[in-house]
Amino acid sequence: MLDVYTYINDIHLNVGETKRTNCPNCNGYNTFTVTNNMGRIVWNCYKVSCGIRGTKKVNMDADDLRAYMESKKVLTDDLFEMPSYLVPVTDEHTDAINFAKHWQIDHKDLWYDVKEHRVVFLIHHNNSVVDATGRSLTNRLPKWKRYGNSSLPFMVGNGKTAVVVEDCVSAAVVGNDVRVGVALLGTSLTAEQRERLTQFSTAIIALDPDAIIKSLAIAKELRGYVDNVRVLKLTDDLKYRNPEDMQALIELENPNGIITNQESDE
Repeated sequence: MLDVYTYINDIHLNVGETKRTNCPNCNGYNTFTVTNNMGRIVWNCYKVSCGIRGTKKVNMDADDLRAYMESKKVLTDDLFEMPSYLVPVTDEHTDAINFAKHWQIDHKDLWYDVKEHRVVFLIHHNNSVVDATGRSLTNRLPKWKRYGNSSLPFMVGNGKTAVVVEDCVSAAVVGNDVRVGVALLGTSLTAEQRERLTQFSTAIIALDPDAIIKSLAIAKELRGYVDNVRVLKLTDDLKYRNPEDMQALIELENPNGIITNQESDE
């Protein structure tokens, strides 16, 4: 008989963290989840023919609670106040209009920093603006500027497939009515970004070509949280719309298609 308590004890979970694995009872692929819900460990297999589930209490110390509150700080304490010099892009902001035309993205989704001449991408959470990041249209440094303190990604588009990229321009290029562009704003995956990605059924990691090792590492981490995780090996950044890369992305999205650019970390 399966000693589920021994199996659960071998899985280390921070407060508020969830991990998904193969079920130790029925061997279902990624059907078994374990969550640390404020000191109560909850586990469940989503395979109907198995249905193993249970709960148990664990002790929480001060460090556990401190880490949990810190991880949620971005969504509670750090309320973002939009600077007055950030305004929606209009026809008079010709630099921002030209930027949008160059990358073939909708300027109506952009804002403009009239003080530092930056095109600005807004970051939303629960239908509220929680942060923003701006790209300089001059030689001003830094090239990209974060206006708030959140660690949330920039997301654009709809659907259950996330295409994880580094920058907002690439996210805006790939985001559409059936997929969501998710910009990490770097090559590191934060706890908040990982939490946002759990809402998707498929995540395609498509960082810039020189970050393939990081792409594989992120994919390995996400496989405990997202059902289908794939890595797209690019020849160029997605924002350049290289035909070979865009075709490979379409093939990865199609579960019945031929996957030509998928990398494995195993």
